[in-house]
Amino acid sequence: METLERIIASHSFVQGLEEKYIELIVGCAANVRFEPEQFVCREGEEADNFFLIRHGKIALEIFMPERGATVIETLGENEILGWSWFFPPYRWHFDAKAIELTRAIAFDGKCLRRKCEENHDLGYELAKRFAAMLMERLQATRLRLLDLFHSKGAKLDYWGLT
Repeated sequence: METLERIIASHSFVQGLEEKYIELIVGCAANVRFEPEQFVCREGEEADNFFLIRHGKIALEIFMPERGATVIETLGENEILGWSWFFPPYRWHFDAKAIELTRAIAFDGKCLRRKCEENHDLGYELAKRFAAMLMERLQATRLRLLDLFHSKGAKLDYWGLT
């Protein structure tokens, strides 16, 4: 049987993190499961955790008045959901809903923030990982927007629309 510590250590987000930091964060972690169509979080609610996705898929959605709930990204195995727990005001910016049965490791954000305050080296390691994830997501969003505007015939320059 795999331990929670080994499961966490095998996730790509955590790989390369020193064992002493994994030992610190495992105390803030729990196995969770989401059924299809179950909301993981709702926009505007307190962001008190984040998730390492082990199996399944989660859709990130925004509400658009003219379209309703619109999927902006789908996350799957070995990806991470949630950065809002790390940045004030600690509120979710999207809805997240399981598309299929999803298993994940949930981390208590308040517990982790406390550990990061007590151990700034841990905080720095997590901040670097979240910053890298945010950059990847922003670049992916930029490419999706370029595709969207290009397909509508908009003229694009280096900085965006002209």
